[in-house]
Amino acid sequence: MEKDDAVIMTAAGISGAVALYLFMSMPRIKKRKDMEFFSEWDFAHRGLFKNGTEAPENSIPAFRKAIEAGFAIELDVQLTRDNVPVVIHDFDLNRACGADVKVKSLTFDELRTNYRLFGSREKVPSFAEVLELIDGKVPILVEIKSVDTDMTVCRKAWELLREYDGEWCMESFNPLCLLWFRMKHPDVIRGQLADNFIKDGTKGNKGLLWLLQNLTGNFATKPDFIAFNHKYADTLAFQINRKLFHIPAFAWTVKSEKDRKRALKDFDVMIFDSFIPTRHRKHRK
Repeated sequence: MEKDDAVIMTAAGISGAVALYLFMSMPRIKKRKDMEFFSEWDFAHRGLFKNGTEAPENSIPAFRKAIEAGFAIELDVQLTRDNVPVVIHDFDLNRACGADVKVKSLTFDELRTNYRLFGSREKVPSFAEVLELIDGKVPILVEIKSVDTDMTVCRKAWELLREYDGEWCMESFNPLCLLWFRMKHPDVIRGQLADNFIKDGTKGNKGLLWLLQNLTGNFATKPDFIAFNHKYADTLAFQINRKLFHIPAFAWTVKSEKDRKRALKDFDVMIFDSFIPTRHRKHRK
């Protein structure tokens, strides 16, 4: 009898753990936003860019080229020291400008006056400039860059986006950014960025990385879609969200036609760079 009791208790414990995990990883199901429009597009990662030319990543020329080619645009937004939203991926300028300085340590004027992107003549654009350029011609996927609990970047981005007349949605690796939009502006389409951080060798607290890669913040943030590293589409948490909860998925970052064709099995939307995808989707201009 004692052995039977132990088996029952173990089974109950496993069932409880599974139920808890499914609850924690559940995205928005009721009143989930319609993602069909976005699924008609491929998204040019940081614009249609080539570093070392006059159209480097996250630059005005790269975004102009994406628009002209009929692609949607993925871009990155963070803040300067004086809280101006700017479009640049890295939190420092080492890779983009060859300078060991943090974006948030510079005012917007300092950033624009003293630094150029990837050896070009291009300056780091403000988010306002980029929105004016795109002007609703193609959809935008806005990645909000934040690694802490300060959500000023969300508020500043929203102040521009609320006046923007065009299709857009937001994503972030930081679940707190999604939570901010859920609480403040629940009608905004929001996506959880994620990766198999452990397998990919991401530096940081392993416990926190495990929670993030397993999408355990979904119960609070209720994302409308998942943006996942396409190389790790077999990750259990991603497959649960796809096959059990049927959540739309963006693949990042697809860098070849071979990878694109493979990713089509698991993803609805491609975020790409380094090649021009085969036009398998309808592109609107």
